[in-house]
Amino acid sequence: MSDMIMELIHALRGYPHGEIFLAEKEPLRDHTTFRIGGPADVYIEPATEDAFCFVMAEAAKRDIRTIVIGRGSNLLFDDAGFRGAVISTGRLRTVRCEGNILYAGAGASLSACANAAWEQGLTGMEFSFGIPGSVGGAVFMNAGAYGGEICQILTESTYYDGQDHSIKTLSAEDHAFAYRDSAYRHHPERVVLSAAFALRDGNKEEIRAVMDDLMSRRTEKQPLEYPSAGSAFKRCEGRFTAQMIDQAGLKGFTVGGAQVSEKHAGFIINRGGATSADVRALIAHIQCELKNRFGVDIRPEIVYVPPTGREV
Repeated sequence: MSDMIMELIHALRGYPHGEIFLAEKEPLRDHTTFRIGGPADVYIEPATEDAFCFVMAEAAKRDIRTIVIGRGSNLLFDDAGFRGAVISTGRLRTVRCEGNILYAGAGASLSACANAAWEQGLTGMEFSFGIPGSVGGAVFMNAGAYGGEICQILTESTYYDGQDHSIKTLSAEDHAFAYRDSAYRHHPERVVLSAAFALRDGNKEEIRAVMDDLMSRRTEKQPLEYPSAGSAFKRCEGRFTAQMIDQAGLKGFTVGGAQVSEKHAGFIINRGGATSADVRALIAHIQCELKNRFGVDIRPEIVYVPPTGREV
């Protein structure tokens, strides 16, 4: 572990008690839905937005490589781990409703938000129930399912600005939302801290019925019984990627502990003991097969995080 990492740990331990949790050599498999990944030099969970800003500023001061994660639902960490600081928004998970506006911290799960809306009789967030991500990641990538998207309900978000280490607000129109895209993807110095969603009055029984139906459809069609990073590939223009994978005869195809789901060809699952190398080899094989058979280039939805360097 580098001297800079040790300096950072020392600085963070001097912060007010209980507001920053940290662990050295923390296994990243415990913080991703894929259940894959070696140890981080240091893993950090700030409990407040001010503590988050302090952590980021202290890491920047020492030029320490950082990555911010939520629930790790679309990440593939390397088996060698991460050289630097992994900072989680997991403790920034407060959810509250004021009138028809739902406010949520970046670390709040989308299912928790959908449940909070239901409890208040607010409709508009049902589509997010069961999406295995956090609010921060959902805003970052304009998450969506079953005809709904974050861009349809978001009114504003607050973010940490790494250029001057301050907290700022971004209006809905300034998010430049597109399919699985937002302004945050193009400004890596910004990190979502919280978001506000405009919902509508609804009938609680009807809202619950929609949520239950969507979860039932997920359970029926998706391999939720296995660790995965959700949909493995981005949508292919004019084609259904999962259908092409199925037509290529790749359902059930396995590399090590990684497998193309037999239930849904758009998912790569961890059958047990899968390594990041297994998953990456399987992704490459699928891409090659679909290029040869259909002449299409498919891009992974899964983000691979190498031990050093940038995510790919």
